Amino acid sequence: MPDDRRCEPLTAPRPEVPLAWLDPAPFLRGTAWLDGDRPVRADPEDLARLPWDIAERAALPIGVRIEFTASPGTRAVELRYRAAVPAADDPLRALRHCFALWRGTRLVGETCAAPAREAVVRLPLPPCGGEFTVYLPEAQAPVPIALRAVGGALSPAPDRPRWLVHGDSITEGWWSTRPAHSWPATAGRLLGLDPVNLGYAGGARGELPLAEHLARLPGDLVTLAFGTNCWSRAPATADWLYATVRAFVGLVRRGHPSTPLLIVSPVLRPEAEHTRNALGATLTELRRAMERAGRDLAAEGDAHLHVLPGRPLLGPEHLADGLHPNDAGHARLAAAVTSTLREILPRPA
Repeated sequence: MPDDRRCEPLTAPRPEVPLAWLDPAPFLRGTAWLDGDRPVRADPEDLARLPWDIAERAALPIGVRIEFTASPGTRAVELRYRAAVPAADDPLRALRHCFALWRGTRLVGETCAAPAREAVVRLPLPPCGGEFTVYLPEAQAPVPIALRAVGGALSPAPDRPRWLVHGDSITEGWWSTRPAHSWPATAGRLLGLDPVNLGYAGGARGELPLAEHLARLPGDLVTLAFGTNCWSRAPATADWLYATVRAFVGLVRRGHPSTPLLIVSPVLRPEAEHTRNALGATLTELRRAMERAGRDLAAEGDAHLHVLPGRPLLGPEHLADGLHPNDAGHARLAAAVTSTLREILPRPA
């Protein structure tokens, strides 16, 4: 688990001297692909096969982070970046370029920069050094350009096992109040993993080209958490979803034949549980079909495939809008996934 110690100020801090700017590439985590210098979440060479809404969401760097180790006495890290600028009448404009600094599982602080197409933000660091994570303002599509230490030195944080997490808007993080509060980000911190967020709001309807994208990505662990958009946004039958889950997993397995793979079925959606969609299926029936597909595949010989039923994980009080979890809901999802993954991940030698 990442270091989460507190530290005391040094008696003789180093001078506040910025060092040379560093290439951000070795410090980036949670990256799937790069399109030039932009972190993106779908293969830029294969966008033509994707629905337009997924290609659009894939342009946002959801889950992309800066992770570094700071030497003792480092006063701050400065990050030069470019990003979209919110409209002048946006009531949350002042919060749109906020950066959160975490040490292990503890928030150190947040720093907000004045919105600009290109800017430098300075994040003060505790003086004892150690490993830190900077969560970016994802919705503004930030592109890190360079970073540097003030009064010390930075190096890329050690690599962690890569966790590929595919899903819909719930996986993308809707309605968590901060990027760091989404369930993949929280579970990643708890497990010491590098989560790669491949959640697409409105998407994750069983699109098979995305399964092939997953197959091509390096990863030590795969999680598939979709299905709720197969109730209404792109209505499906239970038989269709059963067959699609089997096909999706089969394509993922072409690139990850023995990688631990966890299927998380849809969480509670009160309006859909017993209401039939345009093709006559309830979410309860779709959920059971997804779970049955996973269990059948495991029974047929996929010893590394596991299923986590989503229905018991959340109650109505954990939903912000009847569909998407609030912060408490994301925390509960993260805890359930963390507990399951601890049981199935290989134990360190």
